[in-house]
Amino acid sequence: MKMKANSLDPVAFAKVLADPTRQQIMESCCCEWRNVNQIVAAVNVSQPTVSHHLAVLREAGLVKAEEKGKNTYYLLNQEKVAFCCGQLITTFAPESAAAEQFVHLDQVK
Repeated sequence: MKMKANSLDPVAFAKVLADPTRQQIMESCCCEWRNVNQIVAAVNVSQPTVSHHLAVLREAGLVKAEEKGKNTYYLLNQEKVAFCCGQLITTFAPESAAAEQFVHLDQVK
């Protein structure tokens, strides 16, 4: 699934988010930087599988990556996740109270 990190549309976001392994990875690196080995231990799948899913998440801009020595550490890009969730709401539930709140918050920035 090829996409530019800055142009993740709501459907592409939903496709990235739909995979249970990616959801576990996102939860694992939600609030602290983690390397691949730490993520593998947390989600209990193979290292190649984690690396594949991290590549998808990275391409979508949903995780940040930072090189430290021989390791790469990952952190969930919470701002991007929140923005994409808001885009889902405004696209598929534009008349909802949640969409009105998101549009209001987006205008305040």
